[in-house]
Amino acid sequence: MMRLMERATRLAVAIIASAGLNAFAAEPEAVPGEYLVKMRSPVSEDKAVLNVLSEQLGATVKSTIPGMQIVVIQRAVMETAESVKEVMTMNSDVEYVEPNYIYRANRTPDDPMLGQLWGLNNTQNPGVDVNALKAWDIETGNQDLIVAIIDTGINYNHPDLVGNMWVNEAEANGLPGVDDDGNGVVDDIHGYNAIQNSGDPMDDNGHGTHCAGTIGGKGNDGKGIVGVAWNVKLMGAKFLSASGGGTLEGAVRAIDYSTRMGAKVLSNSWGGGGFSQALFDIIQRSNEAGNVFVAAAGNSRSNNDSTASYPATYDVPNIISVAAVDSSGKLASFSSYGKTKVHVAAPGVDILSSTGGGYSTMSGTSMATPHVSGVVALMLSHDPTLDAVTVKERLVATSKPLPALRGKVKSGGMVDAEAAMLNITPPPNENDPRNWQSVPVAVSSEHPYQNNFTATYDVSVPGARQISVYFEKFQTENRFDTVTIKKADGTVVEVLSGDNDDTFSAVIDGDSAIIEFKTDGSAVRYGWDITKAAWR
Repeated sequence: MMRLMERATRLAVAIIASAGLNAFAAEPEAVPGEYLVKMRSPVSEDKAVLNVLSEQLGATVKSTIPGMQIVVIQRAVMETAESVKEVMTMNSDVEYVEPNYIYRANRTPDDPMLGQLWGLNNTQNPGVDVNALKAWDIETGNQDLIVAIIDTGINYNHPDLVGNMWVNEAEANGLPGVDDDGNGVVDDIHGYNAIQNSGDPMDDNGHGTHCAGTIGGKGNDGKGIVGVAWNVKLMGAKFLSASGGGTLEGAVRAIDYSTRMGAKVLSNSWGGGGFSQALFDIIQRSNEAGNVFVAAAGNSRSNNDSTASYPATYDVPNIISVAAVDSSGKLASFSSYGKTKVHVAAPGVDILSSTGGGYSTMSGTSMATPHVSGVVALMLSHDPTLDAVTVKERLVATSKPLPALRGKVKSGGMVDAEAAMLNITPPPNENDPRNWQSVPVAVSSEHPYQNNFTATYDVSVPGARQISVYFEKFQTENRFDTVTIKKADGTVVEVLSGDNDDTFSAVIDGDSAIIEFKTDGSAVRYGWDITKAAWR
């Protein structure tokens, strides 16, 4: 029986650039009347067969994705998604149906602009960068390693990118207008355009080119900027249009192409809305192919542990979810986070890179993601035997701790390219309460707690210079039911809400803390338990 998917709601993308697009709307949007239908058996591209299938489905077959056994259909625009799914459920050959969701974008060599690339070498706040200078003494990238930028395309004529563009030799040396390598795409010399189903991934927005420059802008060439991995090959996989928007169909095609054509790192500075089985399946296929899928955590300032952000929060082993930090080492004001679901952080504010034929700055988890993609490319260039899970685990373990990221991302810090390649874990952080002494504490809310409730609790460790309370369990209605941590004089230190199991609070100066719990009049959840206090 067909698996019913969530209703078609408005979907947005996670490419945030300095223009300030809000990448995640409350309701995911979809192309009116279009649906992706997963069939239980292989799909033929023969017109006669498709005509029969069209009659069986009671819809116009717009296109097919044969490798995924998916047909894209067009139904009457006035039909609801639920009614379309109900009709499709009657066909035993259909595995699942979902709306064609829309996605939008989330935004020491001699290169003269290197001094402006704080994400690679931060001269104002040393150490708040990906440690590129030391990494380049070890590795600058392997020309045999392909990074696919799944985005708005790449300006493959840009002077800082042209030397590192991937070239499909069969097509470059073949006949114009002929699919020389038989991969289903004609003249795909530098990549693929899923919007036009063509071989021209030229960027008409600028976002993808910006991401490409951060990953693999050519280094030591006396021009412009330099990328994290400045000797790798860049493949364009365009599914986002000039406006920064794209469809689920396009995303699936772009990821499929990148995987089939040999990319080992897939960089995804986009995201949004509802769960898609088709998108999950194609990412799982990239995992099975041994690829690393780097994804923007999103720009909605939300906790991804309690609010899903796709594709970054899909439960697929090869996904690395990336938050953004600013040049001072703080979580970017727009960045989503999550102690469990967001793995690492990277520079994402005022990032200079290639756009059009020149250069500009953008901000967003879109900009943080290519920093991590570049670091992954260095890791795989240095040691091609690493698998995706090992890459992710090593990135988390070797990240440099930043106080502002403790409890916000799994690593508690930002990526370090040198440490990741050499597998050097940082020494214990003396400012992390997990490394302090602790005493047992038993302070809890009611389980479950009440609506419209306010209570204050005290925790103290006499004689301590600083303390931090430990929540063994913490489950409240996100954003509405809050726990406020205050110093003894009433100064607010931190406000917590949502899911925060196994979490230490921010550090409180002094030997005591005030815990204030407030709930609203809607949903109730388990509440919270403080079981110890760390101190020094």
